[in-house]
Amino acid sequence: MRARAQAEGAYSASTRELTLAQMGFVHCAFEEQVAGVANSFFRGVAKLVVLRISIDKLNAEVRYEDLEGGNVLFPHVYGPLNLDAVVAVMALPRGR
Repeated sequence: MRARAQAEGAYSASTRELTLAQMGFVHCAFEEQVAGVANSFFRGVAKLVVLRISIDKLNAEVRYEDLEGGNVLFPHVYGPLNLDAVVAVMALPRGR
């Protein structure tokens, strides 16, 4: 993923092997939401990577939305993640 992003100049993956073009936005979460999202949607995935993003550096629009009909807002990035907005890339330890 990282090598492809560097070659393309931006991250264009959305979620679960879907591209930005397929989804229309990049799924994101606030730090306190990451463990819940990982446990709910990525339980069977052995290796997860988390990108820490600086919203102030993003070139694309960010919308805070609840698409599941609940009452929790998640950030969605409507465009590719420019490389300089990604300030850290971390493996997410499983069991958290």
